[in-house]
Amino acid sequence: MSAVPPRRLILVYNAEAGLLAGALDSLHKLVSPATYACDLCAITYGLTSMKREWRDYLDGLGMDMVFHHRPDFRASFPAAADWPLPLVALEVEGRLQPLMGPADFRGLKSVADLKSALDARLAAHAG
Repeated sequence: MSAVPPRRLILVYNAEAGLLAGALDSLHKLVSPATYACDLCAITYGLTSMKREWRDYLDGLGMDMVFHHRPDFRASFPAAADWPLPLVALEVEGRLQPLMGPADFRGLKSVADLKSALDARLAAHAG
């Protein structure tokens, strides 16, 4: 069994996993964006893939990260199964510290807004 990295970013989408779920999510974002349940997805993904600006930002963070959809997050972190989603958390030595939740994403309109907000939260948890 491999050791858990001492610090990694956990990004959790308020969505189901899989190709069909992804296609339905893309359709939902296109037809009715105001009722789409995952603001993290809406900001960071186009219709079919992650936005390059977001991917480049994540790559530049220089930290391990794990992406989860709702069901696999709940299975991986049962103690946090009832946390509101979407979520960005910092995992430090196996313990989750929420950085951003649903209310934090609602006011964001762009990848640039999200990057600024996440930078501020990561700076507050540096060390």
